[in-house]
Amino acid sequence: MITRKELIGKYFEFFQSRGHKLIPSASLIPSNDPTVLFTTAGMHPLVPFLLGQKHPLGKRIVSLQKCIRTTDIDEVGDTSHHTFFEMLGNWSLGDYWKEDAIKYSWEFLTKILEIPANKISVTCFKGDKDSPKDVESEKSWKSLGIKTSKIKFLGKSDNWWGPAGETGPCGPDTEMFVNGFEIWNDVFMQYNKTKERTFIPLPQKNVDTGMGVERTLTILNNLDDSYETEVWKPIIKQIEILSGKKYRKDRETTRAMRIIADHVKASVFIISDGILPSNTGRGYVLRRLIRRAIIYGRKLKEGGFPLDKVAESVFEIYSKDYSELKKNKKDILGEKTKLGILNNEEKKFEETLEKGLRKFESMIKDKKIFSGHDAFFLSGSYGFPVELTKELAEERGIKTTNIIQEHETELKKHQELSRTASAGTFKSGLADHSVATTRLHTAAHLLNEALRQVLSNEIKQKGSNITSERIRFDFNFPRKVTDEEIKKVEELVNKKIKENLDVKREEMSLKKALKEGIQAEFGEKYPEIVSVYTIGNFSREICTGPHVKKTGELGKFRIIKEESVASGIRRIKAVLE
Repeated sequence: MITRKELIGKYFEFFQSRGHKLIPSASLIPSNDPTVLFTTAGMHPLVPFLLGQKHPLGKRIVSLQKCIRTTDIDEVGDTSHHTFFEMLGNWSLGDYWKEDAIKYSWEFLTKILEIPANKISVTCFKGDKDSPKDVESEKSWKSLGIKTSKIKFLGKSDNWWGPAGETGPCGPDTEMFVNGFEIWNDVFMQYNKTKERTFIPLPQKNVDTGMGVERTLTILNNLDDSYETEVWKPIIKQIEILSGKKYRKDRETTRAMRIIADHVKASVFIISDGILPSNTGRGYVLRRLIRRAIIYGRKLKEGGFPLDKVAESVFEIYSKDYSELKKNKKDILGEKTKLGILNNEEKKFEETLEKGLRKFESMIKDKKIFSGHDAFFLSGSYGFPVELTKELAEERGIKTTNIIQEHETELKKHQELSRTASAGTFKSGLADHSVATTRLHTAAHLLNEALRQVLSNEIKQKGSNITSERIRFDFNFPRKVTDEEIKKVEELVNKKIKENLDVKREEMSLKKALKEGIQAEFGEKYPEIVSVYTIGNFSREICTGPHVKKTGELGKFRIIKEESVASGIRRIKAVLE
């Protein structure tokens, strides 16, 4: 039996002994990709460095990254799909290439994890109009003793990874299987996919690998059910206690327990990164997860059971590794005199269910078919889950043919709108690395310091999204910023632009940077060595770029809007003219 701690420890030790520097897990909110809602892979935080920017820690990186993938929410309930998961990864940023990456993978699997070589098979990219057949990987595998019969060539749908969003780094991959189950993926990121769907060679060739902790533990411990590994068992056990039922009792009970466990774990991690339930963007995903968990809790036990009791097990498993869980535990679970976020959402849902039931009853009058469009109206306006709508309609003899598929179509339309609308809430979100975006990104540094000097030195950046057209900058402040204050901020920024200040980059230890009072984004995790950008004697921030060389390149700065986006959080929208 190999534990999560042992697997992670072995992985870190192996790659650190081969020159890889360890970086902490980044937030679940993507820092460099405004085209997706959550961090879906370990490469997300490394996009600037995959595109050619120098990483403070060098060309070899290793990490354990927490991830959320929402495309498979409806698949959750089987033995292997998860919304939240941990991804082990090692990267070469323009350093070693296919031969060494494959050699490292083989050594780790066969020598460190002691998986018999005859149980391993691989796949490679068969080639198409965008990229040639990957004979280089095939050659490397054969040199390590993999027989031709155990090497398959597949197309883009199987052996091509990325980009994580609509554009960005991507390339062919080679996947490793143990007795037919995928255990590891080596991606050779050599292209940048553009908005025009063309694949342009990157200035450097990168290796990006991914080994899912949950799946690997399942394989290594000879299990056929991921939910029987140590990262799920305590949660499942708690659900058994609360529901009075046994896991694996029957198919429906088992599926319901898996869904509750998965959705509660994902919800805890999403909330710990500062997201609250809402009707748009990430908040909508969170609300959907919590409410689905409530519905399936009711299937296990009449009236259901409090999700905070399930969530306690999540903290037991992960708190030692993720300080944000410990920090936000009271807010998530609540205290004696205060409802936690989970319980508060449950309370709201109870009220919503009553309203939804009344609306449902009024909608089914004289109906013979209840459509997915109708079901989406109920789920969107009243938080009424489509599964419950289908069940209630069928109890009354109303047909629900294709209701799930139609609802899913409507949901995807909504998610696309939410994705576009929520781009402005992305922490440090850069739409691209164009000249215009680079200028605005540098201007955001000036704005940050100007706000601190005009309003309060307690101000911290709480998130931003920068495109080639404008800046969206979120910061903590208890009240509306007055017109006079906005004018002062504008004047100060433009003064610094006219002074044509030098913008310089240096590397230093995180400890030294924080000791010197250099600005850092609130809630962001940084490696031991960081990049610091200094603008004259005005602004100093930890940042991963990109920036102009002189502030005189920026033009005229103008604030076009100031508004509230949450309790104690303000947002400024600004442009360069």
